[in-house]
Order: sequence, then C-alpha cells, then structure tokens
Amino acid sequence: MSWTHEKEEKLKKLWEKGHTASQIAEILGDTTRNAVIGKAHRLKLAARATSKRSQSQKREVTTSENKSEKQISRKSKFKSILLDKNFEPENPKKLEELGDKNCRWPIGHPDEEGFYFCGRSPIEGFSYCKLHVLYAFQPKNPKEDLIDKEDDVPAFIEKKVKASK
Repeated sequence: MSWTHEKEEKLKKLWEKGHTASQIAEILGDTTRNAVIGKAHRLKLAARATSKRSQSQKREVTTSENKSEKQISRKSKFKSILLDKNFEPENPKKLEELGDKNCRWPIGHPDEEGFYFCGRSPIEGFSYCKLHVLYAFQPKNPKEDLIDKEDDVPAFIEKKVKASK
C-alpha cells in the first residue's frame, strides 16, 4: 500500500481522535495495523492519543463490595485516596528534619540547591502522604487480584511444596 497525502491526513485525524491502529487500518482499508503504527511513528504523531476504550474506563466508577474494615483490599484503599482530593499543604523538610510523621517524597534532585522532602502527614501504613501514594502505587489489575489473597499461597504452589517434601 502506498501512503497518499489524503490517507496521511485521514490517519492523523483518526489518530488524534483516539482510534486504535487496528481501527484506523480497517477504516483506511488495504493496510495493516503495523503499517499504521509505522507511519504514525514516521509522521512523529503524539506517542498515543487516549483511545475511546480507555476514556470510557476512566469515567466508570465502580463501587466496592461491603467488606469488614480489616479486609480492605489494596485496590479499594487506592480508589478511596483517588476520590479524596483534599490534600494538606506541603511542609518542606530537609533530610535531617524528617521523622516517621512526615511524607518522605523527594521534591527536586538531591544535587539541586532547593531540594527537600514533602513533609505532609503520611497515610497509615505508608511512607507517603495521600498525593504521593497516588504517584508511588498503582492499582493492581484484576488478574493480580485473583492470585493475591493477602498471605494465601496459591493452591498449585502449595501442591508443589507438599510434593517436594
């Protein structure tokens, strides 16, 4: 397939709208997903415009099941922090001033003159404040949640351990 000026313009518009490379290839016809990705790279288009699918996933807000306070999953803790946008003001601290009751998120580079640590109150069980927990920890995907049951060992591993004894 040869790239005409019209096809390049259509590619640019579809890419900006957030269509996937597969969708663009299908719309253009007579081309492949990889050809679309390669041309987008050569045209130096944005790394990746957000796709329609990822936009719709961001809008969805799922409610978690009622669980006892002792068994709150890491994902639900993360979601609750995401919903709470009230962050206390920064309390800049130098390394010598840091304690257990200060956020330890570094601001700037240690070689720079204005380097400091956040200093806000950390969330219980973390070294960081609410804002920096959002940066530092990512929610697990559903597959990881199925495997990770706090301290439970998956059955297939338990079976192998018993067999090796």
